[in-house]
Amino acid sequence: MNQLLNDGRALEGIVSSIIRQSTLRAVPSRLDWERMYRIADYHKVANIVYLGILGNSDSVPDKWKTHFFERYQESLLFGNNYKESVKEVLTWLDMRSISCIVLTSEVLRDFYQIPEAAYTDPLRLFMDAKSYDLVRGYLIDLGYEVDQVFEGAGERFQRESGLSIIVYYKLPFRTGRYTRSMQKLLESACIRENYKYIRAFTVEGEFVYRMAAAVYHYVTDELTMRELLELQIYHKSFREHIRMDAARRRLAELKVDDLAEKLLKISYMWFSDHTDEYYEGPPENRSEYDTLEERLITRGIINHETDRQALELEKQIHKELNKEKKAERYQHLKERIKERWANVMKMLRWIFPDYRYMASIYSVLDKVPILLPVYWIVRDMRLLGRLLKK
Repeated sequence: MNQLLNDGRALEGIVSSIIRQSTLRAVPSRLDWERMYRIADYHKVANIVYLGILGNSDSVPDKWKTHFFERYQESLLFGNNYKESVKEVLTWLDMRSISCIVLTSEVLRDFYQIPEAAYTDPLRLFMDAKSYDLVRGYLIDLGYEVDQVFEGAGERFQRESGLSIIVYYKLPFRTGRYTRSMQKLLESACIRENYKYIRAFTVEGEFVYRMAAAVYHYVTDELTMRELLELQIYHKSFREHIRMDAARRRLAELKVDDLAEKLLKISYMWFSDHTDEYYEGPPENRSEYDTLEERLITRGIINHETDRQALELEKQIHKELNKEKKAERYQHLKERIKERWANVMKMLRWIFPDYRYMASIYSVLDKVPILLPVYWIVRDMRLLGRLLKK
């Protein structure tokens, strides 16, 4: 447990130092670099770590230095074509009159102070189920493969050395409150410039979406350092255009406004230049933030959750999961009953064939149909006799 936490803290220290362009603390010499790489890759910051170990490369085994470099190279090489690839996909959709909403904009790469620290973020799209089936087939024809399935919501498609695309036909938030609020947010999306059928959130709407998603992912232990970093970069880049009071009201509808504010503060504590006017210094109740940070960097393995809104959202998600499991068990039961009933009916049809079949064997039934039950008995007794003789 302590080792996992120490590794997470070391990773956060490396990443935040590079992003803030501050003096990098000495990298601990006894780090397990295999484990560090896996943690960094999960948090989608391996390319940033590579920048951090350049001056400490002697302490990193060549094997893992190579793995970090590969992630750095992937981000660097494809980053040059990222916007063009996004434009190509959106233009194809627009030309075929496929209506969809871009959930997170691709412009964020431009706001990294160190361009090579940026991440090749997937293009996230939302569309109706009918359009989803069409687009899914198109992507597969283009050589994309399903990389991840969001059960009952959509899929992530990946092509080697290409753009990752996440397509949703239902946003992957389980609670009724999230579903209703996100639906209202989707309805507020506007037609994107230079397109007819492609819509996107306003700056404020995208910020609310990012905040709400970050809270949800925190509670489900899926929140990554990269997502938190990009939340901070987005807020810093566009905060003059965001009405924070309106954003808080939307988050209050979800009952996650306080937790969202805490996560945003952690993002500034980790990644901002501490001369930034938005950064207010360490919070008074540091232990409360330590609990949030420990859960975040250990992916929920260390979990001493005390935040009221986090606990309530977690409770609602578990309630929905239990409902889904019950519905799934009920569906399996219905299918088993249906299958058994089909087998019973098949057996009955074999024991008591229909009139036409019986009349083709016993011609007397054409003249006296009322004798059908008698000839059922005659036929079945003959068949039984044959079985007994074997």
